[in-house]
Amino acid sequence: MSTTLAIANQKGGVAKTTTVASLGAALAESGHSVLLVDLDPQACLTFSLGIDPEDLETSVHHVLTKGLDAREAIIPTDDGVHLLPATIELARAEADLLTRTGREHVVKSALEQLEDDGAGYDWVLLDCPPSLGVLTVAALTAARAVVVPLQCETLSHRGVGQLLDTVHDVRRFTNRKLEVWGVLPTLYDGRTNHARTVLETISDAYDLDVIEPPIPKSIKFAEAPAVGRSILSTSRSHKGAQAYRDVAANLVKRAGSR
Repeated sequence: MSTTLAIANQKGGVAKTTTVASLGAALAESGHSVLLVDLDPQACLTFSLGIDPEDLETSVHHVLTKGLDAREAIIPTDDGVHLLPATIELARAEADLLTRTGREHVVKSALEQLEDDGAGYDWVLLDCPPSLGVLTVAALTAARAVVVPLQCETLSHRGVGQLLDTVHDVRRFTNRKLEVWGVLPTLYDGRTNHARTVLETISDAYDLDVIEPPIPKSIKFAEAPAVGRSILSTSRSHKGAQAYRDVAANLVKRAGSR
């Protein structure tokens, strides 16, 4: 059975897409089969893995709204992961799904079909859009757990409570087994007292686990998507790449212990 993780935070600029790409590459590097699902109409994950959305004829939009078999839209990438890509068409999906019965289950149904067809993966990472709309709720409904990337700045805390309220509602109505595995500190600058203080207070503020280690702030993360790869390919020995390897290893342990 796949372990499906939703990477979610409705605040932009918290390294959510970077986390999905880097964790996926780290899991693949350690021998796991990995599917990344781009649920953001801005298609940042698709771009960052070297794929131009404008060149795509099929995408996750067709899977969720047209009933296309996900296998017909999934494409391999140079980082060793498979990708269910997004295009700008996904922006219409919210409206298309709003009046549809069972809209919360569209992502779950697509992933279950992959399993039923023998095309499942060890890990499925869902890159949620920066909102708490239909697509995010559908991702949470499909997920075993949610990981919340959180920039180590005070203002980044705003909105986490709303996300946790949404998680609570999803547990009540569409996915009783959904777990919150914790917050992943990103863009962390250990040289500043502020970053260290924020990191120390995150756990108490939200009664959440802090996933270790924190991801350091580095220009290397911005450089990697320019060549369509993750930092694990472009700067293999960089401390940021190693941090994501360590996080991936910790998540694998957690999945096994559950």
